[in-house]
Amino acid sequence: MGKVVLARVDSRLIHGQVATNVSKSAGANALFVADDVSANDEFTKNIIVSAGSQTGHKIRVLKEDGAVRYWNDRQYDDFNVMLITKSIEVMYKILKAGVPVAELNIGGIPQTPGTTKVINEVAINKEQLDLLVDLKQSLGIDIYFQATPSLKKVSLDEAVKMFA
Repeated sequence: MGKVVLARVDSRLIHGQVATNVSKSAGANALFVADDVSANDEFTKNIIVSAGSQTGHKIRVLKEDGAVRYWNDRQYDDFNVMLITKSIEVMYKILKAGVPVAELNIGGIPQTPGTTKVINEVAINKEQLDLLVDLKQSLGIDIYFQATPSLKKVSLDEAVKMFA
């Protein structure tokens, strides 16, 4: 049986930092991207697979519900998976549907109007914060903000204080 060694929200999906630093420190041997847009666009899908496969990891680009179905049907085979989505909303949906994770890293969400910067690489809105708080409370997930393993972690509790 496989397992998700790290779930990560990163708007860029797979890029150099994820493919090397983050995945290695998590002990992943597979990178699973759950993103409907990427899964439905062969060009984008091929770019993701090509970028990720240069690392020696198994790469899968799944539809969002496909990430849940693959877990339910095969428990991600024997892979140590780093599960990646572009948004907190999609990750929330996948985790609430039953894909088990112990650790959720929020690593890259650009600042837009109406968001609050938690770390330089991540800005979220109140609704996204509420989803993260619900995941922590209902599923006991360790949630933190960190772009790369060498940078300081900011806990969800610290982020909550930024919105008070």
